[in-house]
Amino acid sequence: MVTAIVLINSDVHKVPETAQALADLEHVSEVYSVSGEYDLVALVRVAEHEQLADVVTAEIARIPSITATQTLIAFRAYSRHDLDSLFSIGFADAD
Repeated sequence: MVTAIVLINSDVHKVPETAQALADLEHVSEVYSVSGEYDLVALVRVAEHEQLADVVTAEIARIPSITATQTLIAFRAYSRHDLDSLFSIGFADAD
């Protein structure tokens, strides 16, 4: 599984519509409206690197209200939520 973080600038008057168009794409798992240099952040998950190029250039970049993108490819995922779930498997909390 390849995960990419796509940083997106869009027409500021169409951020909600752009976010929904992104969320409707098959390989986009999450979309966040954010403050700062970018308007939106999308998480893309695909099976192979070749698919990533298609999703970013043929799907995301073709949404008319998107003005620019920057794609970051994730090497590893670190998550407190994943660690918490590992340690809580089958054990009741001791009070």
